[in-house]
Parts: sequence; structure tokens; C-alpha cells
Amino acid sequence: MSIEVTTLIIVAALLILVATGFPVAFSLLAVAVFGIFVLYKPAALFTLASVTQIASTTDFFIAVPMFIFMAAVLQVSGVGSALYETMYKWMAGLRGGLAMGTVVISTIMAAMTGVAATATVTMGLLSYPEMRKRGYNKNMAIGCIPAGGCLGPLIPPSIPMIIVAGLSSISIGKLFFAGVFPGFLTSFCFIAYIGVRCFLNPAVGPPIPVDKRATWRERFASLRGVVLPIGLIILVLGTIYTGIATPSEAGGVGAFGALICAAIYRNFNWKNMKEAVLTSLRVNAMVFWLILGGSMFSVMLGLTGVKDFIAELLVGSGATPWVILILMLFIVYLMGMFMDATAIAIICIPVFAPIVQTLGFDMLWFGFIFTMDMLIGFITPPFGVNLFYFKGLGHEGVTMTDIYQSVLPFVVLITIAWIICVIFPPIATWLPNQMIQ
Repeated sequence: MSIEVTTLIIVAALLILVATGFPVAFSLLAVAVFGIFVLYKPAALFTLASVTQIASTTDFFIAVPMFIFMAAVLQVSGVGSALYETMYKWMAGLRGGLAMGTVVISTIMAAMTGVAATATVTMGLLSYPEMRKRGYNKNMAIGCIPAGGCLGPLIPPSIPMIIVAGLSSISIGKLFFAGVFPGFLTSFCFIAYIGVRCFLNPAVGPPIPVDKRATWRERFASLRGVVLPIGLIILVLGTIYTGIATPSEAGGVGAFGALICAAIYRNFNWKNMKEAVLTSLRVNAMVFWLILGGSMFSVMLGLTGVKDFIAELLVGSGATPWVILILMLFIVYLMGMFMDATAIAIICIPVFAPIVQTLGFDMLWFGFIFTMDMLIGFITPPFGVNLFYFKGLGHEGVTMTDIYQSVLPFVVLITIAWIICVIFPPIATWLPNQMIQ
């Protein structure tokens, strides 16, 4: 069987399984096992068996459970409510202040949890009803929440970044810090858009009446709500920066810090801890199966020669390195609309990373723009996962059409921020190169 036919069959089989609703992890496993069994002797399956132990004991995989547990604890700790109270007292008196504050809180929660769901669900429950009650335009009230949530995996610590770094042999610490400036750039773009739109049309996001605004004393008192979140961010990133802890160890530090936050907010009880542990176990199980399936799939691509064939096809096409890079990133962008970020990274990184190295691009820069490219898909209709997180909250009168229309300006904004990072690599690479040698 020619390599062209083999490649076509493998890709078609994977697409058919995923399109029929079969879990991505088991789709990867099925294609890998069946492909090795058919193309080679059954004894070759022992090669796949050895992947299980290797994939589950790498440094980057050890870091993932701790950060997932940290995010799960923070989700039930009450930190979101404390942040919202602070934001409300400081920003509700501005035009569009509640929407801008939602993005600010999402940015802070992004730097605490590293996942998209936490900020989207928390702000969807707290912020959306308040904005609608205060007369905010429905599209503005909806759009800023999934958009703010997608900052989660962009700003460190980030679980997708850990996966990307581990698969591409990039320093996890460096990739973490690569997300700082682009994350704040994206957040600024969202806030600027909200501010300008509400300034031009106050009816979109009216300020609350003067008599209902917090006093200065109440505002300063509410700042207590941001001390713990910012302290936790400094604790996690600071231990990595100073070299006190590896990223894996920093995940443990962050998980312990999250437990302290829950205790201080008086939410450290059996019910919440049980919920956090079960959530953490479910997510970790999903991630493990994805890593296992992806690792086996990658081995199968290597054994069959498909990985080398794709690399030779792209590099030998005569196209410029930038055209090849843009083509790969476009594929990732399309996949982001349909698949989880972890699955995309596990499928694409083993194939794309060697090509990027051959083309001479900076791997740190590529790792970051690859991660950000995936995240655009989180809010891109029709299948952006953040859109369904928000729809699942069950707000009355909110349809998927409303959500699609609401997020489109934010999709454009995050795409612009991503293009800026592609054109000007130092935005992502300068800070990590300065801080981690």
C-alpha cells in the first residue's frame, strides 16, 4: 500500500470516528491500534503498550493534575464572588463598566486557573443577570463572558500550554511567561472595544445611578477581595521565575494555595472539596486518555511513515516557510472550532513541531501562537466550546443565535491580537527570554 493511500485512510478514519460522535481519545486509540494491527504484525502492538508508561510519567503530565485540581478548588472557593463584588463597586459607575469588569475578572481568574470553563461559568452566573438588570444590551452582556473566558488558557498558568510545551520539548516556564503580554494585549483589546462602543452609544452599557454607587470607603474595603487571587498568582509564577520550584512543583504549590483561599473564604467544607476532587478526577481522566491516545497515534504515524510523508510534502512543496506555517495554523484554527485544545495539541504538535524546526522558526514563539490559535476556536461559531458553556447555564431568552452574534466582534479582536503576535514575535518571546535563562 502506497504512503499516499495509507495517509488518506488514516485521516479519513479519524475524521469519520470523530464526526460520528466517538470520543476523540478513543478515536485516536482505535485508529492507532487498528492501523498497527493491519499494516504490521500483531507483535508490533507491544510498541504501543510501552507508550502507556512513558506518556503517563513525563514531567509535563505530572504537572497537569496539580493545575487541574487547583482550578477545581478555586471554582468552588468563592473567589469569583469576591472578585465580582470588588469589580462591581469600582467599575459599575462607568459606561460599560460591568462588561469591562467582567473581562478584568476573567483575566485575573485566567491567571489563577488556566482553564476556559471556570471564568465563563462563574461570570455567566454572576455578571450576566446583573448586566441585564442594569439595562445592558443583550449582545454586549453575552459576548464579553465567553470572550473573557477564553483568556484562561492564554494567561499562565495554563493547562493547554503545559501540554503544548511537553509535546514540543519547550520549557514550560518559558511558554508560561510567553503568554503574559499577549494575554494582557487581548484583554486590553476587549476592554477598549467595550469602552469605545459604550461611550459612543451609552444605551449599550449604561452606568448605574449615582445614588446606587459604592462610596470610596466601600470601594477600598472591597480590595480585600483581590489580595488572595493576586497573591496566588505571584506565588505560582514567582516560584517558577525564582527557580524555587519546577512547573510541576509549582502546580502543587498552587493547589495548596487554592485550598488556603477556600479556607479563608469559608468554603473549605466536605461538600465543596468532594465536588472539587470529583471534578479534578473526571478532567484528569479525560486528559490522560487523550494523552495516551495521542501518544499511540503519534507512534503509529511514525511507524507507518505518515509523519515523514507529511513533512516532506509540506517542506518539499516549494512554498515559502511562512506559507507553510500559515497553512498549519489555519488547520489548527479550523480544528479549534470542533475539538478540545488538548486533543488538537496531541494530534498536531508531533507532526507540526519537526516541520517548524526544519523551517527555522523559533519553537517558543511557535508554541505560543499555536496555543493562542487553538483558543480562538473556543469562541468561534458554530462549535466554540465556551459558547456552549454559556448556553448550558440556562439563562432565559438566550438562544444560540444570540450567542453567535454576540461573540463575533470578540472573535475579530482576538484574531487581530493573534496576528499582531505573529507579526511581532518579541511580544511573546521577550519576557520569557529575559526572565528564564
